[in-house]
Amino acid sequence: MKIPVILNGSKAVLEADPSESLMSVLRKNLCLSVKCGCMKGCCGMCTVLLDDRPVASCRIPCAIIRNSDIVTLEYFSKTEEYDDIMNGFKKAGISLCGYCNAGKIFSAYQILKMSLNPSRDEITEEIKHLAPCCTDTDTLASGILCAIAIRNKRNSRISK
Repeated sequence: MKIPVILNGSKAVLEADPSESLMSVLRKNLCLSVKCGCMKGCCGMCTVLLDDRPVASCRIPCAIIRNSDIVTLEYFSKTEEYDDIMNGFKKAGISLCGYCNAGKIFSAYQILKMSLNPSRDEITEEIKHLAPCCTDTDTLASGILCAIAIRNKRNSRISK
């Protein structure tokens, strides 16, 4: 089956069986930031943005992605939002392990989109499902709060 999509900012046609996972098809198309982990949607290794929302690509059948906008970490890493998140993580002392980067980064991105100033409790609620392999929930929440401050400062400079 041929599936038209926008993949990392470019029109593409993915060749896939309708029941095949998005993760599998992305890996075949050399999107190597999309990793195979738990296959249950819990670990964060396979997270991508699907129509600007973080999803576990191992749980998404290709039959439902027609005309979707898919962004992987390779492409997202070239954005200002990625820089804000990574600088916030660095400021909080977070060193990502490589295993769960996409899950943590895309969850942080979702939180940055939700609110200009979410509370620590709101952030903790959004990230509590993530695998704690390289950082604990409290430190990750601190990193996201730092990223929000960095983003807000950058945006205030732009609007002046």
